[in-house]
Amino acid sequence: MKKHEIAVIPGDGIGKEVVPPALEVLHTIAEVHGGLSFEFTEFPWSCDYYLEHGEMMPEDGIETLQNFEAIFLGAVGNPSIVPDHVSLWGLLLKIRRNFEQSINIRPAQYFKGLRSPLTNPNDFDLIVVRENSEGEYSEIGGRIHRNENEMAIQNAVFTRKGCESAMRYAFDLAERRNKHLTSATKSNGIFHTMPFWDSVFDVVKNDYPKVETNSSHIDALAAFFVSQPEKFDVIVASNLFGDILTDIGGAVMGSIGIAPAANINLNGQYPSMFEPVHGSAPDIYGKGIANPVGQIWTAKMMLDHFNEEELGEKLLDVIQEVIADDIKTADIGGKCTTDEVSTEICNRLRALK
Repeated sequence: MKKHEIAVIPGDGIGKEVVPPALEVLHTIAEVHGGLSFEFTEFPWSCDYYLEHGEMMPEDGIETLQNFEAIFLGAVGNPSIVPDHVSLWGLLLKIRRNFEQSINIRPAQYFKGLRSPLTNPNDFDLIVVRENSEGEYSEIGGRIHRNENEMAIQNAVFTRKGCESAMRYAFDLAERRNKHLTSATKSNGIFHTMPFWDSVFDVVKNDYPKVETNSSHIDALAAFFVSQPEKFDVIVASNLFGDILTDIGGAVMGSIGIAPAANINLNGQYPSMFEPVHGSAPDIYGKGIANPVGQIWTAKMMLDHFNEEELGEKLLDVIQEVIADDIKTADIGGKCTTDEVSTEICNRLRALK
């Protein structure tokens, strides 16, 4: 039997409500499969943990997590008690950086039964590959002066290695999908980094002659995500551009609450991390109405990472069926509770035996 050892961090707010049902779904998948099992070890690291200990995770937290095959994260953040820059840099971004999770993957697709704000969504099915370790989110920069002359400088850092690894990952993914890749750029307005990004893309694409390519300026690309999402297959983008595009992707699906994400380590030396795109939503925590689909779809992405793509597709099919049958939480137009949605997903998975 193949066993996967997973570190689980429910985190803050609704993370604590949607992670347990997602784990139950994974246990059900293992039950249906028969040759697969999961061992979950939970860690209480969160903003509540910070209030008690003065840190988002213990000093040896990274060393502890390094022993696991993957990390399953709920949500991080509760700005009413801990500033976001403290919570994110103390946990989520600390894990991403220390474990060299240089690729972030976020899919978006049309779901029957999920009301898209688009008049005609045309069954779009796209995936954004985001460079996840540098770019516009580098830590390099600073502030000087504290008067009318105050100044802040934030340096964007683009390395050939970082750009190329994201692009090659995206090209490999496009080859397995519909053989089309779009590069997000802004070389008509950003003088150094975006022309550099474009030049790397032009070199890398020569190694993938079967993949059709185009480059699109980020402002136009954002508009096309809304007006023509069905035209896209795989999109590769820098850290900031990928972040923005994937929120638009969640919006055109009908809810960012169902969107999943994967933070991938490419060298195999450290675990990858899987988390939904949605935040901790402290305003609805404890009401039993949080949408579990984003966390469960994230579990599907973790199955894919473990080379269990067939099981992952079965799980996504069930998620789509449940939504199409109007078994939904209130945020996407339904009347069901968190547990009712996840229980129905588990029941339908068992019916696949």
